[in-house]
This record gives sequence, C-alpha cells and structure tokens, in this order.
Amino acid sequence: MNPDLPPLTWLRAFEAAARTLSFTHAATELHLTQAAISKHVKALEHHLREPLFLRRPRGLVLTKSGAAYFPKVQDALQRLAIGTREVFGQRRNSALTVRCAVSFAVNWLMPRLPDFLDRHPGRPVRLLSSVWNEPFDAQDIDFDIQYGTGDWPGSNSHRLTWETITPLCAPGCPLQTPEDLCRHRLLHVLGYHEGWGLWLKAAGVKGIDAGSGLHLDTSLTAFELAAQGAGIALGRSSLAEHAIASGRLIAPFALAIPIDEAFHLVEPAGGSRHPDAAAFSSWLVAASATARQPGHSPAMQGHAPMTGQ
Repeated sequence: MNPDLPPLTWLRAFEAAARTLSFTHAATELHLTQAAISKHVKALEHHLREPLFLRRPRGLVLTKSGAAYFPKVQDALQRLAIGTREVFGQRRNSALTVRCAVSFAVNWLMPRLPDFLDRHPGRPVRLLSSVWNEPFDAQDIDFDIQYGTGDWPGSNSHRLTWETITPLCAPGCPLQTPEDLCRHRLLHVLGYHEGWGLWLKAAGVKGIDAGSGLHLDTSLTAFELAAQGAGIALGRSSLAEHAIASGRLIAPFALAIPIDEAFHLVEPAGGSRHPDAAAFSSWLVAASATARQPGHSPAMQGHAPMTGQ
C-alpha cells in the first residue's frame, strides 16, 4: 500500500466536511454519525501531520493546508467516480449489456448495429469485447455472442451465422493450386476446432502439416497479417466479408467448406430480462437472416465463385 495515500473513507469524510463546512451535514450526506466523520477527519489529520480544519463554535474553517488539499481530493474523487461509471455503467438500470467476440464485433456487428440504434432511439447499448469464450456472468451481462456449436448448459442460444471456411490472401499472392500452400505460412486462430486440417483434407492436399505456421488469438490479427502478405489466413465467411468486399483480401480457390461451428446469441435461461432484451434479440436474429440472403452481402467472393464441397 502506498504510504502517501490515505484510506478512501478518510478522504470522503474530509471532502464532504470541507464542502459543507459541517461535520453534521457531512454525516447526513454519507449516512454516518457526526462522531464517525469527526473520527475520520482526525485520523486523516494525524496521518498528514497537519490540521485541516479550525473547529470554531459556529462551524468549521479550513486551514491553509486544508484549503489547498480540498480541490485535490475533490478532483480525485470525481475522476474515480467518472472512471467507475465509464467502465461499469449503470448495469441493468440503463444500458443493455452485450458481450461479443472482438472479431465478430468489428467485422459483423459494427456495420449493422447503427440500424438497431436508429430503430430504437433512446435505448443505449453497452458493448464489451472478448477474445475467448469466457463464462457467462448473468449479473453483469444481458447477452453474450459466442462461437461454438450452440450447446451452453443453463443458457438459451440463437444461431446467427452459417459458416464456411476458405483460404484468404493478399491480392497478387502467387497461389495457383492448393498444393502451393506448402510454400506459404499458414495462419491459425486459437479457439476454433474446425480449421486448416478440415480444409486441406477436403481439397485433397497431402504433405502439408495442418498445424504448422503462426497461431494467433483473433481473426483480426490473422486477416491483417494475410493482407500484409505475411501468410495465408483461413477465413470464416461471417468475419471475412468486409475484408473481401474492400479488396484487402481475396479467396484464391473456389472451395469453401461448410462447418458446424457458428456464432450464437446466448442469454441465461429463466430469470428476469432487461427491458430492451426482446427488442435487441428480435432485431439481431432478423439481421442474421437478412445477411444469409443471396446477394445481400459480399460474403466469401474472391477471384472465382465459391462452392461448398
């Protein structure tokens, strides 16, 4: 513990007393007794080895040191309150809290979320990004968007995507056939069970170690490295559509393999729901259905049309 930092209870007592110039008023504000406020202030003065108040019959007067210290303490407490509010918000009393895998948030949800906000003005959303499928905390989170097969005990899930996987590379990458992958670095994303081994087997490629290459924790990183020509990423259709539409990545082969894993909207089974939960869930499920319609999004289009095999 920093010896220069007094306990927060002392500082709160001093700030309230200095602002009201009354131990009695400070005690009422902080729901303490007048004696407790006086005790906290005395302890702070002892800690600082300096009197902060002059106790007069008609009330308190700040000493020179107390007057100089007061704005410092008040500013620190205000910044702590603002920081707490920014990070933790008002919980269920205000914003609907949604936790989402960071790659899905950036590549799929962000282009669509303004539509929900426009349709439901005045309904704030608090979005938290995650990398791994962390345990669901129903006290802090209303919805979780997770990647998997949809089996989360104690939760209800709604499937949002139907994924295919295919290699992605930078435009101009000299890939002519799947066998050419042996001369390039394979980029893997940790946490995905269906990956390079599945695609290479479907493509009939032999002699390539499906586990070789570079292992990363997000598709965002893998896509960026691929766009820089540092390797070949294995893209999931929902995550790659933006990079392909922008021209930063291409799909050099016409083979896209359907997989079982997908992104799901997850919420606790039973219990009370946030007032905006139904609106958000209905909107998101509808948005996912729209995204699946042919021609709606760029999805996995590269040099050649892609077909599952």
